[in-house]
Amino acid sequence: MNAVTSQRTARKAAPGPAAGHARLFAFRRFALTLLLVAACLAAGGTHDACAAASLLHKRAPEFVRTDLDHKRLDLNAYRGKVVLLNFWATWCAPCQVEMPSFVAWQKKYGTHGLQVIGISLDDDPALVRSLVGKLKLNYPVAMGDVKLGDLYGGVLGLPVTYLIDRHGMIQAEYQGEADLGKIEVQLQLLLPSR
Repeated sequence: MNAVTSQRTARKAAPGPAAGHARLFAFRRFALTLLLVAACLAAGGTHDACAAASLLHKRAPEFVRTDLDHKRLDLNAYRGKVVLLNFWATWCAPCQVEMPSFVAWQKKYGTHGLQVIGISLDDDPALVRSLVGKLKLNYPVAMGDVKLGDLYGGVLGLPVTYLIDRHGMIQAEYQGEADLGKIEVQLQLLLPSR
């Protein structure tokens, strides 16, 4: 190797300012990742969606609403039952796909302690009433709002479904288009033995 080749090799191997910036960026990214993991663990979360606001294994936020039939809908009144709480909207296609299953489950498991509750996040109750009639929903539906959505961690995408056990604790949360078979299995596990 001659002197010129030796100098070129040395230049390539020596880290310059760009390499220093890359190392600093990688270190910052690593530190941020550690902070996020630490925050998740401090919040008690090791679940799929590990958010500080996760409601899993916490008491379901209480609410009282008037349903579409003008009856009082108080979540506390269902203590002792397993509640499938579903946030939805008329414009949400996946919501409409899963609702017939909720109707079937209310019919099948209602006598075993299940109560399905629907919370529509639409602005127009007339649209909601129309869809409820079309789908022949056999469970109470109430109008929701930002305040109720915020109680449940800020419902941003729909559908969002919670399974609440007989003691009022949230045992499962499903966001977006969910595996209905998986929800039914979890639901069956929460119901008292038949």
